[in-house]
Amino acid sequence: MWVATVLHRPVVPVPLFFTSHLSPKVLLKPKTFRFGFPLPSLKLKASATRKQLQTQEPDNEGLRNQEKSDDQSFDLGWLPTFPHVLVASMSNFLFGYHIGVMNGPIVSIARELGFEGDPILEGIVVSIFIAGAFIGSLSCGSLVDKLGCRRTFQIDTIPLILGAIVSAQAHSLNEILLGRLLVGLGIGVNTVLVPIYISEVAPTKYRGSLGTLSQIGTCLGIIFSLCLGIPAEHDPHWWRTMFYIASMPGFLLALGMQFTVESPRWLCRVGDIKDAQTIIRNLWGDSEVDKAIEEFQSIIRNDGTDVNSRWMQLLEEPHSRVAFIGGALFVLQQFAGINGVLYFSSLTFQDVGIASGALASLFVGLTNFAGALCASYLMDTQGRRRLLIGSYLGMAVSMFLIVFAINYPLEEDFSHNLSILGTLMYIFTFAIGAGPVTGLIIPELSSSKTRGKIMSLSFSVHWVCNFLVGLLFLDLVEMFGVASVYAGFGSVSVLSAIFAYYFLVETKGRSLEEIEMSLNSNMRGGGR
Repeated sequence: MWVATVLHRPVVPVPLFFTSHLSPKVLLKPKTFRFGFPLPSLKLKASATRKQLQTQEPDNEGLRNQEKSDDQSFDLGWLPTFPHVLVASMSNFLFGYHIGVMNGPIVSIARELGFEGDPILEGIVVSIFIAGAFIGSLSCGSLVDKLGCRRTFQIDTIPLILGAIVSAQAHSLNEILLGRLLVGLGIGVNTVLVPIYISEVAPTKYRGSLGTLSQIGTCLGIIFSLCLGIPAEHDPHWWRTMFYIASMPGFLLALGMQFTVESPRWLCRVGDIKDAQTIIRNLWGDSEVDKAIEEFQSIIRNDGTDVNSRWMQLLEEPHSRVAFIGGALFVLQQFAGINGVLYFSSLTFQDVGIASGALASLFVGLTNFAGALCASYLMDTQGRRRLLIGSYLGMAVSMFLIVFAINYPLEEDFSHNLSILGTLMYIFTFAIGAGPVTGLIIPELSSSKTRGKIMSLSFSVHWVCNFLVGLLFLDLVEMFGVASVYAGFGSVSVLSAIFAYYFLVETKGRSLEEIEMSLNSNMRGGGR
């Protein structure tokens, strides 16, 4: 998934740790209304056409092909799951909102709270969000194992709401730091939790498309915060209103999760087979119930009945291989340069006469959004592996195009326009694959028992690399120049495509249990 955070000034990360030990028995099962569309058949056709096809024998192959095409175009098998995924993706809307909320108002905040002109303190205010996210990501796996996804979502809204309100009411540097730390803590949990929830709730056929809703939510959050931040240019106190508004999605998320379903896979692990069957029947269809439960129980018999996994299990095969892949994918994603390109894009737009930083950010946000929409279609048609390889190759071409525009003696206007083209191409191709696929494929490759821990580890690596790129980018540009740094980003993108080609397996159209059994079989047989 993921849209990069705003680049920050060089600072030292805050060494904090967060743990929680709660019994799964505290899980409540309120008898509340649930989103659900229990439709036995979700292939819709016009009734007149149906009757004609029932009474008339097809005259040729073309008519049969037309019927098949009509079936596919009206396929609504994703609809029962969509409301549940949509509510979960509200977490990513909050993620995107908090990325954009500090873009413009940081100057007003610094002036009002008394640290204007101090780049170190300004950097700390921005980057403490990353420190909180690191802690939240690391703790999320244990919370999901113990409480399940729904309760973890609801508990996680507490730091999100409190952090936004504390930030809005801050009258000192310490208060704004506390607010941003709490928000980062909540965002760190959510970045791990959303892809786990979507991968375990979505039907196999639509898992990829529904998984891209998290990326779309992040893009919409950024765009909304940028638009909402326009009055901050004229109202020095508008930033408080923006933080108050940031608390509202947290309340909606807590309420919305009361009406969503729990992961049927987690319910099976804690022995609640009946509820798991009901959820599968309502979301996936009657025909999937017996097969899904049999697969779940087969995996549980293989892994053992203990719900909680141990961190040391990530050192055992095949979990160690998936943990390595997850961490490596995020290292490559971050060092392919998305943070640096987003930071430098405002200067690139200034060269062609777009002086407004907000307008430049809006162009970038809309490009990102367009890429995410394309990914929602391509994810389940082209497959994750192919999409990721193509995405990184497109990012590499984009980087080398910008390097060409900088290094070669071209007409100035043409050179600037070429740089703009390369920047937008890079962001678009990132949003098609490197952004959404990375967060989606890791839970697909992970085993049911260690999925939470592997995702926690992978996203913790993501936040560390995010911080390091922000810390080093400006110094590297000053030492080697933009062209050399961008050439490095392009080279890492090529390396990422090679890594995806040799280390990833395709997960499209395969249930999580099929993928897990296949990987376990390969390890026992010594295969890849």
